[in-house]
Amino acid sequence: MSGRSPTAVRLFWTFVAGSTVAFWYGPPALAATGAASLAILLHRLDRPRRFRAFVRRVSQRHAETLALRRRQECFVDAYGNTIEDGWLREREYFIERTLLPQIETRGFAEDAETRYEVMAEIVERVARRYALPDDDGSPEDGIAYERFCARLLQESGWRARPTQASGDQGCDVIAERDGLRLVVQCKRYGRPVGNAAVQEIAAAALHWSADRAAVVSNAGFTPAARKLAGTTGVLLLHHDDLPDLATQLPREGRRLLPVGGR
Repeated sequence: MSGRSPTAVRLFWTFVAGSTVAFWYGPPALAATGAASLAILLHRLDRPRRFRAFVRRVSQRHAETLALRRRQECFVDAYGNTIEDGWLREREYFIERTLLPQIETRGFAEDAETRYEVMAEIVERVARRYALPDDDGSPEDGIAYERFCARLLQESGWRARPTQASGDQGCDVIAERDGLRLVVQCKRYGRPVGNAAVQEIAAAALHWSADRAAVVSNAGFTPAARKLAGTTGVLLLHHDDLPDLATQLPREGRRLLPVGGR
């Protein structure tokens, strides 16, 4: 029976067992066999609904995070176009790293192979429907945005101050808390931030003897920026992340990786 679907295997053995029992018990056993076969078929026909329901349950457990990431990774560019590239990458990451392992454990692996669009649609719907608090209305002016980010850090317990516009060496905000010094570059953009900002803040961390460095933006980051941030240890943040930043930083091994080193 190798190579056949689980449903076909169940129907085969139900028929074999039913036929054997019917030899002794006659029509009642045949009726029971028919009922069992019908139940197996109905269970198979209901499989797409159960698959969708399972994907929805898993997604809803992460609804708040999905909704927040969708808001963070979608933005309107200078031409009025809504750019969703970052969110589409985030949605794919969630499906591959969170949904698929649980789907395979639950026995829906064969369904996932042909229903990727169904999963993406469910994740999208869950993210859109979750009611986040109103957007903070972050300022569009670059200098005002730097002060806005500093204020968010101050309100969450950091001693934060914007640097001078000149001579900042790529650092817009310096923040300290619990013996940790953080340097931040703030980018209020209409497009994803590239790796130049990561390079600048990594160098600024060395200049200011900082423990950690971060780039904060309203508009997400390019794949190249994310790759370089992974190498240098620079944090890539949306300004929504700042209020909870202190609780997310590890207490040990917090030093930034040296530029160009490991």
